[in-house]
Amino acid sequence: MKIFSAKQLAEADAKTIEVQQIDFDMLMERVGIQVSKWLDSNLKGSEVPIHIFCGIGNNGGDGLVVARLLIEKNYNVHTYIVNYSDKRSENFLKNYSRIKDVTKKWPILLKDAEELPSINKEDIIVDAMFGTGLNRPPKVWVKKIIEYINESNAYVLSVDMPSGLYADQAQKKSDVIIEANFILTFGAPKLSFFLPETALYAKYFNVLDIGLDADYLNSLQPLAQLISKRDAQNFYKPRQKAGHKGNYGHCVIIAGSYGKIGAAVLSATAAFRMGAGLVTASIPKCGYEVLQTTLPEAMVITDAEVQKLSSISLPFQPDAMAIGMGIGKDKVTVNALEKFLKSCEIPIVIDADALNIISENKSFLKLIPKNSVLTPHPGELERLIGEWSDDYDKIEKTKKFASDNDVIILIKGSYSITVFQNNLYINTSGNVGMATGGSGDVLSGMIAGLISQGYDPLVSTVFGVYQHGVAGDISSEENSVEATLAGDIVNNIGQAYVELFQQEEVPQKETEAKK
Repeated sequence: MKIFSAKQLAEADAKTIEVQQIDFDMLMERVGIQVSKWLDSNLKGSEVPIHIFCGIGNNGGDGLVVARLLIEKNYNVHTYIVNYSDKRSENFLKNYSRIKDVTKKWPILLKDAEELPSINKEDIIVDAMFGTGLNRPPKVWVKKIIEYINESNAYVLSVDMPSGLYADQAQKKSDVIIEANFILTFGAPKLSFFLPETALYAKYFNVLDIGLDADYLNSLQPLAQLISKRDAQNFYKPRQKAGHKGNYGHCVIIAGSYGKIGAAVLSATAAFRMGAGLVTASIPKCGYEVLQTTLPEAMVITDAEVQKLSSISLPFQPDAMAIGMGIGKDKVTVNALEKFLKSCEIPIVIDADALNIISENKSFLKLIPKNSVLTPHPGELERLIGEWSDDYDKIEKTKKFASDNDVIILIKGSYSITVFQNNLYINTSGNVGMATGGSGDVLSGMIAGLISQGYDPLVSTVFGVYQHGVAGDISSEENSVEATLAGDIVNNIGQAYVELFQQEEVPQKETEAKK
C-alpha cells in the first residue's frame, strides 16, 4: 500500500471528480456513507449518545454527512460545529443545510470552550474537525475542546485524521492532538501514522475506499510504500527441487569480541535460518569453542588475536557478508575494518560497532561498496548523519546520506523504514518485545542470509525486516513482550516462513454468510 501526501490526495480528489464526472459533494457523500456504515455495523442500533464534532471545512462537511445518515437511521446523534473561522467551505455549507432539513434545527454552534456538552465515558465521539487540511496549530479555545474530548474517556472515532495531527509535517511540542481509539482514513494511510513522534496517535486505523481514481494514484510518486504480507510473498523466491547448498550461497559473519561472542552466534544462526547454504563466522580466538558448540553447522575462521579482531582475511570469495556485531572499537579492529573495506568488492551488511567506527572515521565512507546495507539503531544513526530536529528532518537527512554514499539505510523503530535513494519502505510487522539486546544482530544475519541466496540487497533488507518482525510477533505471542529474547526471534524464523503462506482463518459465521 502506498502513502501519499495531503496535497497528492487532494489532487486525486480533483482527478476523480473530473474522470468520474461527479462533484465534490458526491465524493463527500461517499465518505459519509462509509463512516456511517462502519459505525452502524459496530453499534447495531444502540441508543448510546453519539457526539459529532465538525469543523467548518471539508472534514466538517464529512462529519455532517455522517450525522445526517445516522440520524436517518434513528441514532441518538448530537452535532456540534466548532466555529473556528468565518470562512466555510462550499461543501460544508451544503451539508449544513441538509442536516437542518432532517433535524428541523441547526447543529449546536461552539464559539468557545466555555459551554461544552456533557459527555459520559460510555458515549461515542466522532471527531471531524480538521482532517488533512490542518497545517498550523488550532486556536487556544479549540485546543481546549480537544483536551476536553481526550479527558472524557469516551470512545473516539476520528474521520480521516485525529484533529490536531498533521498528515505529513512535523508537530510542535505544544500541539494538542485528539487521542482517537480508531481512525477511518481515506485513499491511503498518512505518513504521520508511522513516525515515532506521532504513531501513538494512530494506533488503530482502517483505510476506506471512496473510489479515488486508481490510475491517477498509480501514476504518482508516493511518499512511502507500506510493506505487508502480500509484498513479502512477492519477494520470496521458491526453491527448486534439485537445489543444493551451493545454490543458496556462502555467507560470512564477521563479528564478536571478548564478552560479545553471542553477537556472532545470533547473526550466524539467523543467516542459516534465513536460508543461507553455508555460513562461516570470522571471530577472535576466544569464540572458537562457543561457535563450534552452539552452532556446529557453521564453519569458523579465527583471528590471530584472542579477544578482538585484528585482521579480516578470507580464503574464499563469499556471496554475502555482515560485519560489525560486537566487534568493539579497538585500534587494531579499526585498522582491520579499513583494510577490509578497501578490499571488499560486493555489497555488505554493516552494523553496530562497524558503523560506530565509520562514524568516527568519515573517510571510510568512500570505501563502502555500492548498495551496501547499513542497519543503525537510533544512536548509531545520529552519529552517522548528525542530529535531527524531528522525524521528517531525520528522514530527509537519511535520504541525503544514503544517496550521497550509494547505500541502503534502515531507520529502526516500531515501524522500521528502509531508505534507498528517494524511496521509503515502511515495515508493518514486529512489536515492542523485540526491543531487546541481540535483536539487531539477528536482523543483520537475516539480511546477509538473503543476499547470499541471490536476493537484491534492497529486497533483502525490506524482506528481511518484515520476516524479522513476524518472527518477533510469534515470539512475543509465545513468551510475552517482556520475556522475548533475541534467541527466540532466531528460533522462530522458520515459523515466520511458514506463516508467510499460511491461509488466514475465516470466522465460521462469515463463512456461513458467504454460503
